[in-house]
Amino acid sequence: MSSQHTKILNVNNFDDANSVKEAAKLLKNGELVAFPTETVYGLGANGLSTEAVMNIFTAKGRPSDNPLILHIGELEQLDALVSERSELANQLIESFWPGALTLVMKRSQLVPDIVTAKLDTVAIRMPSHPVARRILKEVQLPIAAPSANRSGRPSPTLAEHVMNDLNGRIAAVVDGGACGYGLESTVVDLSGDVPVILRPGGVTEEMIEDAVGTSVMRPTANTAEHTPKSPGMKYRHYAPDTALIIGGKQANELQELIDQYRNKGKRVAAAVTADLQKEIQADHHLNLGEKDRLDRVSQRVYQVLREVDALQPNVDVCIIQSFEEKGIGRAIMNRLNKAANV
Repeated sequence: MSSQHTKILNVNNFDDANSVKEAAKLLKNGELVAFPTETVYGLGANGLSTEAVMNIFTAKGRPSDNPLILHIGELEQLDALVSERSELANQLIESFWPGALTLVMKRSQLVPDIVTAKLDTVAIRMPSHPVARRILKEVQLPIAAPSANRSGRPSPTLAEHVMNDLNGRIAAVVDGGACGYGLESTVVDLSGDVPVILRPGGVTEEMIEDAVGTSVMRPTANTAEHTPKSPGMKYRHYAPDTALIIGGKQANELQELIDQYRNKGKRVAAAVTADLQKEIQADHHLNLGEKDRLDRVSQRVYQVLREVDALQPNVDVCIIQSFEEKGIGRAIMNRLNKAANV
């Protein structure tokens, strides 16, 4: 892929109209623009242009059978992109849009095959981040936007993460500061008889069930053998270059694992919550946040995975704390399991 100058467009207090207008103009012209959402930074392209979307796959090194999420700024855009909208979809939209929830529905013919990996479904969400909302409103197009990182790397939660991965490969990055959730959106498949959570995220399983008054399913183990309906299902994702090993929840469990690697002559970084840092001996410590604030931990996870790589060549392996798989903890563990060396 030929190198280009990647421009940084700053938005100050979400009121820099010039940056928003320039980002929208670039997107309309078929260029790639990274921008902040409440989940992670997205790498945007005109979602109705096969050529523009193809450039996303090239810039990221992304497998072509990994579908993309379309981002819309107004609900009126939805019906042109889907062939049907169920009452369940309406309930979830009412409860969680704009926000960190992606819905998979039957696609319309307007959506290019490259967006959906030739599936008969399309994944769509309406982000709540004010910068993303303003760009989408200005561009008046559905924007295909996976995470703005090289494929397989930890997702970016800061503009500098995007530049580290994609500088010279995209037209611009809109710098809107740190993302809120720090993990990608929850994805719910509504194309069948029963809603299925394909990817956990900030909108939790419990929140969804409360909103719709019915239970939801999780994907079966063999889902990844076929073309996935959602990003984040089939391939190893979110991984640092440093070997990542998931440890236990308690200090003694983590210390035992750390000692195993140190006894083999390995230099070990421990990524743990603040309360465990003083109890654990390792070559380096990385702070995941407060144990009682898993929403803050979710914000920190990808940042920490990038911080451990910044310690190279002085670290051989990172031992990371695990969390109970309920609420946002389920999303955290989903990402760690995808990122870890097994």
